[in-house]
Amino acid sequence: INMDSGTENLDWTAATLRRIVEFTQAGGEINIIVAGINVGAQSYWNAEATMLMHTRGLLIMTEDASMLLTGKKALDFSGSVSGEENVDIGGVEKIMGPNGQAQIKVPNLAAAYQYLFQHYRYTYVPAGKTFPPRRETKDAVDRDISLEKYNDFLNQGFSTIGEIFSREKNPERKKPFDIRQVMRALIDQDASYLERWRSMQDSDTGIVWESQIGGYPVGLIGIESRNLPRIGEVPFDGPDSWSGGTLFPLASKKIARGINAFSGHQPLVILANLSGFDGSPESLRRLQLEYGAEIGRAVVNFKGPITFVVIARYHGGAYVVFSKRLNPMLRAAALEGSYASVIGGAPAAAVIFPKNVLKETYADSRVVEAQKLLKSGKISQKEYDDTFAKVKNEKQSELGQSFDRTHSVERAKSVGSIDDIITPKELRPYIVSVIEAGIRNFSD
Repeated sequence: INMDSGTENLDWTAATLRRIVEFTQAGGEINIIVAGINVGAQSYWNAEATMLMHTRGLLIMTEDASMLLTGKKALDFSGSVSGEENVDIGGVEKIMGPNGQAQIKVPNLAAAYQYLFQHYRYTYVPAGKTFPPRRETKDAVDRDISLEKYNDFLNQGFSTIGEIFSREKNPERKKPFDIRQVMRALIDQDASYLERWRSMQDSDTGIVWESQIGGYPVGLIGIESRNLPRIGEVPFDGPDSWSGGTLFPLASKKIARGINAFSGHQPLVILANLSGFDGSPESLRRLQLEYGAEIGRAVVNFKGPITFVVIARYHGGAYVVFSKRLNPMLRAAALEGSYASVIGGAPAAAVIFPKNVLKETYADSRVVEAQKLLKSGKISQKEYDDTFAKVKNEKQSELGQSFDRTHSVERAKSVGSIDDIITPKELRPYIVSVIEAGIRNFSD
């Protein structure tokens, strides 16, 4: 900004913006390190390069950096709302990390480059190749992850990864567990991982990693399987905590962005313990439908092999956006003892089949006898109601269990919704084999 030039500078800025749009829409990747103050057009270039649904690049920010539209001095002069410092307006700690626009927060420039090189380790594709080359690893492809130790800080009685998925310790697959430990057990033990959007507030149930399995660089997505506390003020029309196995709006957005970022670059692996999308008024107000739809679109458009594994439960609308019908390169599997259905057994009994429950309740000998006693005046209305409620709960539970037994992963396989049923011991070699076959088929 000076006396000799004016709006032509904005036109040149727009010319750069157009090149960024065309480059990223054609599949190009731009990685940004923000290590100082970016103002105006610089911030918009960063946004256009890394923040949209189709973009794949990283945006890394140092703790003292900021992305602004207008600097603090200009805001103060014009009487606009400002902050104490530029980092309070557009820094990574308070603003850009929690809103997900900065994907990785680092203390300094050296750490930023370390993350960038780690990203290249798992994403760089040599000229003439379709996917990153397979890397050397000393971790056996057929390693049994079920034997890996598990830190049971949730006190659920698990000592190994395998016990999470065992009929003895978790027959209904409803006990909470830490998905990150499962993900760490799956990846090569001599490899690291890079987590994107870790600081993105309210997206905690979606986890997006870059790592490697069997030497193959992959994009790895997991769904957190334990309840997590919410940060900040909780709206009256939303959940008190982030429920495990549930996708909320910003977790859905994060996962859609991750899938798009990996498309055409890395094989995708998804570990699913997924009961569905949250349908509360708050979630619908915060664009749950839109971001859930973005996941479906990302899967449809994904270029490369997708390995989708049901590791516990899999129900509802989330089933649709990860369905095999969306992408011919998607191979779906489930661990033995998992559940896959339109709805879980308990809600099915309560909401879908209430007439069946009532019919069985009234036909139960205990209720029939209680009705006779009530008519004869030998018991009170409260005693009858207590008997009726007890029997009804039993019948509802029985019907729910019957529904779950019917809608097993075996049934899902029989109708073509799932390709394979595997044991936890087979998880790692199975995923590697699907990746290998998928890369061959995609390249052909």
